[in-house]
Amino acid sequence: MALIKSVRGFTPEIGEDCYLADNATIIGDVVMGRDCSIWFGTVLRGDVNSIKIGDCVNIQDGSVLHTLYQKSTIEIGNHVSVGHNVTIHGAKVHDYALIGMGSVLLDDAEIGEGAIIAAGSVVTARTKVGAYELWAGVPAKFIKMVSPEQGKEINQKIAHNYKMYASWYEEEV
Repeated sequence: MALIKSVRGFTPEIGEDCYLADNATIIGDVVMGRDCSIWFGTVLRGDVNSIKIGDCVNIQDGSVLHTLYQKSTIEIGNHVSVGHNVTIHGAKVHDYALIGMGSVLLDDAEIGEGAIIAAGSVVTARTKVGAYELWAGVPAKFIKMVSPEQGKEINQKIAHNYKMYASWYEEEV
């Protein structure tokens, strides 16, 4: 069973039909929508500020979400996929975005709707990634525009696939 821990008077709020891997850790001021999946070894540390997650979001294995005390928060929209071993530190991610494996999003970065952050990228503090843009590199730079079909429909499909994967684990209980 996932570790769900209250801190500083805040208890995580988990939406309906969410899957939490056995060793996921969810702490403090975390509010999660419905149909989300939080995978193995993932840490959502809402101890120093808030983490708000929309519906049908998957946060994959080994990812860490944290904020800057009294300064930054995390907001993640609906149908967002956060790849394996991603670090999000006080950033905002809009609906249908895809954050590639091993990426880092720093304080006050903002990722637009349907945007794609390539694997291994570092989005520096206060960077604004527009809707349907592909960014890559260290530091991340604009590469090209992606079509709404790619930036929304494919990303939404990935998010829904993770809901299916989560159901496989629930069947085993």
